[in-house]
Amino acid sequence: MAETAEGRAGQESRGGDGEDRLAPLRAEHARLQEAMADPSLHEDPSRARRVGRRYAELEAVIEAADRLAATTADLETALELLELGEGDEELTAETAQLEARRESEREQLEELLAPRDPDDSRDVILEIKAGAGGEESALFAAEMLRMYRAYAEANGWRVEVLTSSPSDLGGLRDVTAAIASRGAAGPGAGVYAHLKHEAGVHRVQRVPVTESQGRIHTSAVGVLVLPEADETDESELLAEAMAPANLRIDVFRSSGPGGQSVNTTDSAVRITHLPTGVVVSCQDQKSQLQNREQALRILRTRLLDARRAEQEAASSAARRSQVRTVDRSERIRTYNFPESRVADHRTGYKAGNLAQVLAGDLDALIASSQEAERAARLAEAGAAATDDGEDA
Repeated sequence: MAETAEGRAGQESRGGDGEDRLAPLRAEHARLQEAMADPSLHEDPSRARRVGRRYAELEAVIEAADRLAATTADLETALELLELGEGDEELTAETAQLEARRESEREQLEELLAPRDPDDSRDVILEIKAGAGGEESALFAAEMLRMYRAYAEANGWRVEVLTSSPSDLGGLRDVTAAIASRGAAGPGAGVYAHLKHEAGVHRVQRVPVTESQGRIHTSAVGVLVLPEADETDESELLAEAMAPANLRIDVFRSSGPGGQSVNTTDSAVRITHLPTGVVVSCQDQKSQLQNREQALRILRTRLLDARRAEQEAASSAARRSQVRTVDRSERIRTYNFPESRVADHRTGYKAGNLAQVLAGDLDALIASSQEAERAARLAEAGAAATDDGEDA
C-alpha cells in the first residue's frame, strides 16, 4: 500500500515527467537569481527589465512546485500513518484535506506550465479609434479610454496617453496610450495577458446626445492592443528595421486647441518607416524631443507586432491560438445601453451590468476570453503531442 500512496501523491513533485519538466526551469531560475544579484545588470535598464520579467515568471512556477512538493510530503506521511493503523478520525479528515489541496496545487502548477503566449508578461500600447457613427463613435471612444484607465488603475498599472485627437464635442477620434505594470509580471499577470483580447471592433447601441428624436443608433469603435516593444527588442530583433537609414523624421507645427508650445513651435514629429510605409505622428508633448521619443516608442511596437504576425502566418494553422489570431476587424463586443447589457460575441459571455463595465469592472469579461484561450492552447498542445507520438 505504501507504493500505491507514493504513486498517488509523489509523481508530480519527485522524479518522473513532472521533475523532468521542472529541472531546466529550476536551473534557469538559479541563473537568473545570480544575474539579478550582480550590480552590473542594472547598468543596462532594458536587460534588467527583461531578466526581471523572466525571473518573475519562473518564480511563480517554482513557488507553486515547492508548495505541491510540501503538500505531497505531508500527504505521504499521513497515508503511512493510516496504513500502520495509527490514525484516528481527525487524521483521516486531515488526509482528505491534504488530498484536495494537493489536487488544487497540482492544477495550479499545470496552469503555470501550460503553453502560453510568450508576450503575456509585456506591457501594452493601446490604440482606440472612432469608426462608423461619427461624433457618437468619438464620444464612445473617450468612454472606452476612461473604462480601460479605470481597469488599469484597479490593477495598479500606469496609464500614459501618448497621442490623441479630440473631436468637437469632447470625444476622441483616436487615442494611443501606454499601459504598464509597476513591476515585473509573472505568467499570466502581465498587462498584455489581460488586455490582448480587447482588440477588435466594439459596437455601441444607444441614443446619441446629438439625436433629437430619441432614436437608438449603432456606432463602432476599433481597439488595437499591441505588446509594447522595448529597447532590448530594438537591439536584438529590430536592429535593421530601426536603422536610421530606414527612418524619415519630419517636424511640423502642432495643431490643437492651443496652449503652451502648441501652434507656436515646430514641436510635432512625424516618423515614416521607409521599408514598410508605417507612419507615426506625435504632437501631444511640449517638446520636439519628447514627441520624437513617443513616436519611436509606438513605431517600435508596431514593427514588432508586424514581425510577430509574419511569424504566425508562416506557422501551421494548427499551432496558432484560435483566440490570439482572431481577425482584428471582427466585431467582438456589443454595449447595449437601453438594456444595460454587454455581450462578448466570441465567448458568449453576457451580463446586465453595463454601468459597472464602463466603470472598469472588466474582470468577468476578460476571464471569459482568457479561459477560451487557455482551452485552445491546451487543445493545441494535446494535438501536437499526439502528432509527435505518431511520428515517433
